[in-house]
Amino acid sequence: MKALCLVFCLFFSVAVMAGKYTREMNEQNIANDGKNPVEFRIAKLNQVWEKANRMQLAPVRLSELHSDLKMQEREELQWKKLKAEGLDEDGEREAKLRRSFHIILAKYGMDGKKDNRALDTNSLKDHDPKQGDMFDDPRLDKLWNKAKTSGKFSEQELQSLRREFQHHKDKIHEYNIVVDTVSRTEEIHKNVISPLEEDEKQNALHEKHTELKQRMRDLNQGFERLRKITHEGFSSDNEFKEPRVIELWEMARRSNLSEDALDSLKEELKHFETKVEKHQHYQEQLDYSHQKLQHVEALGDEEHIMRHKEKYNNLAEKAREMGYKMKKHLQDITNKISRNGLPHNEL
Repeated sequence: MKALCLVFCLFFSVAVMAGKYTREMNEQNIANDGKNPVEFRIAKLNQVWEKANRMQLAPVRLSELHSDLKMQEREELQWKKLKAEGLDEDGEREAKLRRSFHIILAKYGMDGKKDNRALDTNSLKDHDPKQGDMFDDPRLDKLWNKAKTSGKFSEQELQSLRREFQHHKDKIHEYNIVVDTVSRTEEIHKNVISPLEEDEKQNALHEKHTELKQRMRDLNQGFERLRKITHEGFSSDNEFKEPRVIELWEMARRSNLSEDALDSLKEELKHFETKVEKHQHYQEQLDYSHQKLQHVEALGDEEHIMRHKEKYNNLAEKAREMGYKMKKHLQDITNKISRNGLPHNEL
């Protein structure tokens, strides 16, 4: 009888441990070394995150990557649920997820290649950077220098304008990444043999070229807005200050939203702008905290190092959390506008 109880207990213990092991592997809550928590529930996203930490990306850049990976994780988990229900049979959503993942890798220099997009003839950047260039684009640099010397802007307005220029530069960079992705996809499709596959690939390429055209239209509209502000200054009746919020509001006004829906969206955008400003504040604090930590580490005082490291880690966590919430809200608002007469485009 005792032997039977012993066998039962042993079997029960093994079953519990096996279940625990499976759960931990699936949820990926604990890293292999048992020290560092695993950030994501998808293995490839953890691999990217670990590589980014080894690369020692700047703190704010690392925080932005974390937010992008959280958004990717959210989309991929939703897609897995849809796939399990028998949806996405044509694989369209899966293809978009692959493309967005590649864009993340390229955006943070982890796609295994040097950033040659600036030298590509299809790229929007076609000049040699010179001393004093801030935005790696001759038209943007020329406009920025004109704005700085015009005397039309206060220091605070120049800071706001600089954020708009930086946002436009980021959009140019993303456009060039998508151009690179489409170009390589076209090279792969040249080897397609099946006529049925050929039709599917042509449809996919047509979709991507349509997206590129929309992105280019957005870039042209954005540049015209910057040119107008540089020549005329900020309008006193501006609804918003943050570039992403301004773009969303202009998208909404071009859509088929009713007056009541626009009024409701305006209020939502005011809350979103507050969220963006709060995120920027956390990023500034994170950058400052990192500089201070480096200074303390150079002095070698262990007690001060531990205290500043704890503060830095807390700020990093808050910046990542706020960044994810902000990007999720951005996506939700963009989708809401897109459903009312405008094509969806990632801002």
